[in-house]
Amino acid sequence: MQPRDRSGEVPRGGGWVVAQFALMGVTVVAGVAGPRWPGGAHPVLVAIGAVLAVTGLLLAVFAARTLGRSLTPFPRPAAAGELIDRGAYGLVRHPVYTGGILFFVGFSLWAGPAALALTAVLSVLWALKSRVEERHLTARYPGYAAYCGRVRWRLLPFL
Repeated sequence: MQPRDRSGEVPRGGGWVVAQFALMGVTVVAGVAGPRWPGGAHPVLVAIGAVLAVTGLLLAVFAARTLGRSLTPFPRPAAAGELIDRGAYGLVRHPVYTGGILFFVGFSLWAGPAALALTAVLSVLWALKSRVEERHLTARYPGYAAYCGRVRWRLLPFL
């Protein structure tokens, strides 16, 4: 039996969602209004940042589209969802987060150290949230453990 909140509903993990979107917003604000890199960002860093940001954005969008109706911001799987193991999900188990990390690292290389520090915090939050998601996915989908055996990397290939 699923644990229920005071209203009788099964909690979906809304705290994780609020935390991630708040941290994403604060990171953007810190990047735009916060301190810049001392002496300005080197043009090479800006170029690398742009490539990472665009790559991350494209990966997140592609992975989200691959999920289709299974996409949810909550750690608990969508009621109408299914286990997806194709596309980017054949390389890492949480490519939407991977894309988000790449985007925010790229943005931070342009923006400044405060944004980069907050990106590190956001990455840790996504790593922790992905562990919670995996407990729910394992309980929901009988094939999830085998999928984890095939796709070893949670967020970043080779790490």
